Amino acid sequence: MSNELPPKPHLIRVWDPGVRLFHWLLVVAIALAFLSSEEDSAFSAWHIPIGWIAALLIAFRLVWGFVGGEHARFANFIRPSKIGPHIRHLLSGKATPSIGHNPLGALAVLALLALTSATIVTGVAGGEGAHELIAYALLALVGVHVAAVLVMSHLAKDNLLLAMVTGKKHADRYPDAHDAAPPASLAVPVAALAVGAAAFGATRIDPQAFAPHASAESNEAGERDGGEHGRDGDRDED
Repeated sequence: MSNELPPKPHLIRVWDPGVRLFHWLLVVAIALAFLSSEEDSAFSAWHIPIGWIAALLIAFRLVWGFVGGEHARFANFIRPSKIGPHIRHLLSGKATPSIGHNPLGALAVLALLALTSATIVTGVAGGEGAHELIAYALLALVGVHVAAVLVMSHLAKDNLLLAMVTGKKHADRYPDAHDAAPPASLAVPVAALAVGAAAFGATRIDPQAFAPHASAESNEAGERDGGEHGRDGDRDED
């Protein structure tokens, strides 16, 4: 009887720490933004700062799409010519595993970046109707994206959620694959400069961008209280 243990599966590096950190921080930011969107929410004072933090994340990802690791770069996963064949494979019941983003996943990434940015812009501009509409469209897209990840994980026998946590995938699913090329040597300082510039821009637009904001209801209550105190003072003088 052999006591040899089965060999450990060989893993390959796919997602760099920067893209994984961005992914999960954006998940948290979107969740908190929706939880804080109602004025009676316990987190309502943080709704605006969360929006600005999401803006910093978008700035980071846009830069990281040019200087990040191999599979984080836009040039390596935006491939419009592969969308048609990918859809035909899915409709035929086949799902070819993709080492990085598959063609539809690439579209989802771009759509999520665009809708998150539009939600932030309309929030800053004060277009409440457009802001809510785009925010709910973003929430719907997040739901579709999560469902697609679960379906593709099942069809391709590839745990995409776990890969975005560990940054690694099983090599036996990708015989010709290799460890992804790392980010550029100056990627971190370049991304840090971009985030810093975005933060500076945010504070130029809103000096209290990253501080809790009083809700509209609190402001109205304060104005009412101030008015009542003023009237009481006038009566005392009389």
